[in-house]
Amino acid sequence: MHQSLQSIARLSLLLLTLALSAVPSQAAYPDKPIRLIVTFVPGGAADLLGRYIAKALTAELGQPVVVENRTGAGGLIGIEAGRSAPPDGYTITLISSSYTVNPSLYRLKFDPVHDVTPIIQISRGPMLIVTNPKFPATSIPELVAYARANPGKVNFASSGQGSIIHLANELFNKRFGLQMTHVPYKGGGNAQTDLMAGQVDVYFASTASALPNVKAGRLRAIGVTTPDRIAALPDVPTVAESGAPGYEATMWYGLIGPKDLPVDIVERLNTAVNKILLPTEAKEKMEVEGAQPAGGTPAVFGKTIADEIALWAQVVGDLGIKPE
Repeated sequence: MHQSLQSIARLSLLLLTLALSAVPSQAAYPDKPIRLIVTFVPGGAADLLGRYIAKALTAELGQPVVVENRTGAGGLIGIEAGRSAPPDGYTITLISSSYTVNPSLYRLKFDPVHDVTPIIQISRGPMLIVTNPKFPATSIPELVAYARANPGKVNFASSGQGSIIHLANELFNKRFGLQMTHVPYKGGGNAQTDLMAGQVDVYFASTASALPNVKAGRLRAIGVTTPDRIAALPDVPTVAESGAPGYEATMWYGLIGPKDLPVDIVERLNTAVNKILLPTEAKEKMEVEGAQPAGGTPAVFGKTIADEIALWAQVVGDLGIKPE
């Protein structure tokens, strides 16, 4: 009887050993470089923020986080590249609030809510309405008067058809009854370069990318798209206080991954970015650029995406803009 029990025990131990050896060992995430897709060209706000986050994540995760710029179609080319990557945490994508406009302007091949994995919202802030210093209008009322006197002759740049910048300006046109002409670019850097050269007249720029050029005198800021003025430019009024009460357009950035990204990887990335956004240095850096750190949970970011898709769908319908 005693020998039988010993035999059973040995057999059980052998079976347990075999079972454990059959389970593949998993290295701790991450154990190799991570690709961060930025959906707009180098030099714009998305690129600047993406490189800041990539550098900080590299230090936090102990593996290189490498920025890859994939541009075009309002960010959709880069988004599709990130969405179709394996859900292993080694490809993540930086999106802007333009992501929530795209479903209303493009016939997407994926569900923008359910076919991606929200990771974290990084920042939120206003856009600056900027002009070339030689442009005759030096304020929003002067821009409105000039555009009304020259219908179709004043043009505005955007970082791409269907971008949040495009829609913010279209909403501005609607509120003031203007007919400014849209000139889409592949990214904010190119748009600002042509604005400074006088090739276009008006641009709703991210604060982060426009502020250095405003302070250097290369651009003139005439308005802010959020309800409150920003500390960096306290004398620049909001659109709401310049003749369009209730006008608001917010720019934000965040990280998403492919659908079915494992929960533990999402939590690892979310925790790392929240930690990056916590220090005073990060807060001061973003506040100087007119933005604020966001942070929070993946669930909250997912709700923001879903809510704003519905919001901009209503705006696009009201403006009568047709999908491409």
